Amino acid sequence: MIRVAITQGDTNGVGYEVILKTFADPAMLELCTPIIYGSPKIAAYHRKALNLETNFSIINRAEEARNGRVNLLACFDDDVKVDLGQPSPEAGLAAFKALDRAMTDYRSQLFDVLVTAPINKATIQSPGFHFPGHTEYIETSVGEGNKALMILMNESLRVALVTTHLPIKDVSKAITKEAIIEKAKIFHQSLKRDFRISNPRIAVLSLNPHAGDNGLLGSEEQDVIKPAIEELEKMGIQAFGPYPADGFFGSNTYYHFDGVLAMYHDQGLAPFKTIALESGVNFTAGLPIIRTSPDHGTAYDIAGQGKADENSFRQAVYTAIDVYRNRQNYDEPLKNPLPKLFHEKRDDSEKVRFAIPKAKDAIES
Repeated sequence: MIRVAITQGDTNGVGYEVILKTFADPAMLELCTPIIYGSPKIAAYHRKALNLETNFSIINRAEEARNGRVNLLACFDDDVKVDLGQPSPEAGLAAFKALDRAMTDYRSQLFDVLVTAPINKATIQSPGFHFPGHTEYIETSVGEGNKALMILMNESLRVALVTTHLPIKDVSKAITKEAIIEKAKIFHQSLKRDFRISNPRIAVLSLNPHAGDNGLLGSEEQDVIKPAIEELEKMGIQAFGPYPADGFFGSNTYYHFDGVLAMYHDQGLAPFKTIALESGVNFTAGLPIIRTSPDHGTAYDIAGQGKADENSFRQAVYTAIDVYRNRQNYDEPLKNPLPKLFHEKRDDSEKVRFAIPKAKDAIES
């Protein structure tokens, strides 16, 4: 059974609601062994407030997790006030403690994949967490020198980002030829390894409106993006564009591609969430750890009301399991390759063998 670690996220949001609703279905326990990193007291509070019947078994170590049950790993004993729908430093600290414990257990290889419930990026900030979001924290924790790539996806659309959590004023200078090539290469490899697409087609979006209108609205397309696409083509990566984002999504052009590389956060995520809000998944590619999350936030406005749709979280669990299996299938044939054989290249022709040495050479010999 694939062991799925799940972090509780912000304890005042909808994290526990979507987690408990997802595993209310007994069929989920036939697919995986869930290990929820959080607080039994907070989980019980949410279960009672929402009138849910999902049972869980309390454990203190990941090694104690058992198949066929929802395992809840107690990450801390402190009493934390739950104030549904309200951001608070206490909820942020609780979210960080669960995430930190999960990362520690990952380094000890105690689970296979990670699914993270939503956090509040402001309240989670602390001496131990000073990152714009989950992606950057996980990259630093377990990246092993690898770069992360944020991919938002569902069955018909995969959108990756060159830049993620940057202010708009900083986006243009962060869009470089090198950055585009780096992210496109990670995207290409993920499409092959994580999603088993043999020869991926990647659409690259422009930065400026109307793809810059030949320099009238900006020069990044001519100076940066097109040269990057040309370089990717030389590497054997099928990259096309740059496409203006509005027409690209408005005309459903994305159906012709396996992935879309957007230049900045809202350029890719605003249309994606319009198309796939209830089924979307956030997948972190490029790292040794397999991590997914639902594509929504803490949803304070409906927290505790029983209105949260768990489908995105369920899809995040499905995606993590699928990627785990895909990586195994992709990597298996590449294990234990035959050693390369080398031989000295030399000219054994008759002409060389029986050549008459020159007089000077004969004298020296």
